[in-house]
Amino acid sequence: MIVLLELELRFRYPDEGTARAVMSSVSPENGGYVEAELEGSTIVYRMSADSAGSLRSTADDLLACLKVAEDAAGLATGTPAVPDDGTD
Repeated sequence: MIVLLELELRFRYPDEGTARAVMSSVSPENGGYVEAELEGSTIVYRMSADSAGSLRSTADDLLACLKVAEDAAGLATGTPAVPDDGTD
């Protein structure tokens, strides 16, 4: 008998547009492993696996991708991401 483990993670953003942008950025990485749903300004991720190790790996991958998407959007520091033009 296979016991399926499930995990739900919720991430709230300042507005729905930001949440939609982050969800779109991460979705290609999650194909077939993670389900995502937008609830206003909150992204709900649901995943399942047949072992704790597999579930943890999936969650770790998702979190790494979210960090990159949030950093690119300037959410980590609260300031918008601006391309470096090489001048100081």
